[in-house]
Order: sequence, then C-alpha cells, then structure tokens
Amino acid sequence: MNILVIGGGGREHAVIKALKRNTSVEKVWCLPGNGGIEEDAECFPVKATDLDGIAAFAAEHRPDLAVVTPDDPLCLGCVDRLEELGIPCFGPDKRAAVIEGSKVFSKQLMKKYGIPTAESEIFSDPQEALAYLKTCPYPTVIKADGLALGKGAVIVNDFEEAAAAIDGMMIKRMFGESGARVLVEEYLTGPEVSVLSFTDGNTVVPMVSSMDHKRALDGDKGLNTGGMGTVAPNPCYTPEIADICMKTIFLPTVEAMKKEGRPFRGCLYFGLMLTEKGPKVIEYNCRFGDPETQVVLPLLRSDLLSIMQACRNGTLTKEMVEFYGGAACCVVLASKGYPQKYETGFEITLPETGEGESIYIAGAKRSGGKLLSAGGRVLGAVAVAEDLSSAVKKAYALSEKISFANAYKRSDIGKRALAAEGK
Repeated sequence: MNILVIGGGGREHAVIKALKRNTSVEKVWCLPGNGGIEEDAECFPVKATDLDGIAAFAAEHRPDLAVVTPDDPLCLGCVDRLEELGIPCFGPDKRAAVIEGSKVFSKQLMKKYGIPTAESEIFSDPQEALAYLKTCPYPTVIKADGLALGKGAVIVNDFEEAAAAIDGMMIKRMFGESGARVLVEEYLTGPEVSVLSFTDGNTVVPMVSSMDHKRALDGDKGLNTGGMGTVAPNPCYTPEIADICMKTIFLPTVEAMKKEGRPFRGCLYFGLMLTEKGPKVIEYNCRFGDPETQVVLPLLRSDLLSIMQACRNGTLTKEMVEFYGGAACCVVLASKGYPQKYETGFEITLPETGEGESIYIAGAKRSGGKLLSAGGRVLGAVAVAEDLSSAVKKAYALSEKISFANAYKRSDIGKRALAAEGK
C-alpha cells in the first residue's frame, strides 16, 4: 500500500513510524514533511493548507489511503477534496471538523445534548463582551471562536486583563477572523487529561490517556506553547473516571454529531478537566494531539493502518484497538526563546536509539547533508518503559544525547504525574 500523510511535525513523524510497522506499507509520501521525516517518507514541499496542491499530488500519485492530521486542512475541507477524487481518507470531513474549528459550535453542541462542560457566554460585539466582563467572577477564560494555533484561550484574573484580551482578539484581530466571536467561560479547576479516541461515526474507542505540559517553563510557568512534553497514561484518569467519561462525554458526543448530520470519522480528541463535580470537556480537537500522539502511538499494540481503514469504512470495533501496558514519556527539545523569538539553523546531532526509544522530528530541515533546526519545537525524545518513573528517566537520558545550539527543554516533564502516583 502507498499512503499519503498531510502535515509536517512531530505528530506526523510518529504517525508515519506507526503506519510503517505494517509490512504491507510500501511507500509513504508526506506533504510537506520535514528534514527528519525524510528518513521515513518521501517529502514534497506542498503546504498542508494548499488544498489545490494536495489534490493535484493525490490525483497524480493515487495513494491507497490519505491521512490528514493537522487542524487547518481538516477544517478547510481537505478530506472532502480527496474523497471527491476517490482517495480514501482517515480524518473528519469539513462538516465534522467544525467541532474544533468553531468553539461556539462545540459549546452549543454540548449545551444542546447535555454534555458536561464549563458555563459560558458567547459574544460577537466587543462592547457587550466588556460589559459582561465587568460583572463576571474572576479568574475567567476568554476563548477565540476559531483556530488560533493553540493560543486562542486566555485565563484572565481581572477586568484589566480581560479588556486587553478582548482588544487583542476582537478589535486588533490578532487571530484574524477566529476572534470575530469569543466565549467567556467559567474557570474550571482540577487535573487536566487528554484522551484521543478512534471513531467511525458510531463506535468510539478511547486510546490510552495522556498529560500534556503546555507552559514553556518549569513549574508550569511562562507562556503557553504547543506542548513541551507529555506522559501516558495519565494517573489521574482512573478506570472509574474512564467509565463516567464514556457514558457522559465520549458516546454522547459521537451520537450528537451523528444527530446533527455531521458524523465524525477519524481521531476525536477530548480535552478534559476532572473537576469536583466530575469530568468536564474543556475542548475538542478534530485530530491527533501534538505531542500527545508521540506517547500514545508507541504504546499501541494493534495495527494503526487497519484501525484507520476501519474508522473510514465504518467497521471499527473495540477489539481492534489494544495497547501495551507500561508508560511513555516525551521530552520536547525546543529552540531557546520559543514560543516567542528564537534562532534556527543549528546542526542537530542525534544518537542511535535503543529499544523503547524514539526521536520524532518536529522542526528541522536538511541542508548540505546536515539536519538543521528549523522551528520552535525541534524534536521530541520519547521513551517507553514498564512504569512512568522509568519512562521519564529514560526519556531524559535520551534527550541528553541529543545536541544543537540554543536547545531548551523543561526539566520537570512527568513531575505532576509522578506526584499523582505518590512518587
């Protein structure tokens, strides 16, 4: 089989490596890919948002399956374009991808179908939003309606901070049209959990849970990033909580989308908060998370390609998805200064990986036979072990063998999870 993967980060690298475990996979193309992915796939410089370019490539090469992973092309309708060409796709169509593309849509969906989430108000007029923010309790959360590179949600502690957020999103349009509408949302507290799930529009099968580390600095301080590391499973997510989530969140969401005429097929990501009143949805994503994918897929015992085909064909069963025991940890090595200003173009030196170790490249390019840093998040050092403590130690040991100038990483990935385990 020949497979086309859309995207170019560490998540895509992890997906490609997992797909290649299937011996029937002969060739993998990746658009646009990156300098590290080139080791595992044939990359072409077609942007993930260039739907015309993607369609032209697919029409010429006729892949047996296309895997569309980033949010932007999914919300733009990349799956629709490829399916029109007769290319089977893993990923939701445009109508279903709106569950991430519009926070207003997802919030209204949850309210309509009684899916537990934070209370919120929706505003399209900045003056009305400001009037409400003068009276609401703090802290509160302000979210841009549309996609904003994972930076469209701001926790504000007082009216002054709230006014600045409204000015940036709704008036100055720092996120473009994504800030034309905003949600002002109740501030929830409790452990956060990420649960990726496979679904064919009827059946939903959760993957192993994970814990992301969004803040740039140790101690969960500093600016929000795309993610500085992850661990899986998340010890806060007990079997009892998993049962509650299946009954009150996962199945109701898939059923709700079906009733709305937007059946969701692909990977549906549930961002959860485990509050004192039970689990609640913080956000939905219409795709694999990054860097959650980098710890979830190494734990997948089953064949990813077969699962993806079943999601697309409506034949998914719980028995098709099996995970190994043990745990995984991903330590992200970023360019110093990320997520703000940073320098790139530094040569990356990589070690040989041992059993249970992987290096997923996120932001790198090839030049003169060398692998050079080319992004904020450069790569993820990933390790699988029998328990979480061992996985964390193993991932950090691997990260120490990787070098490039201006490299930066957090030193406490997994610390909260280990504390939750009582270690």
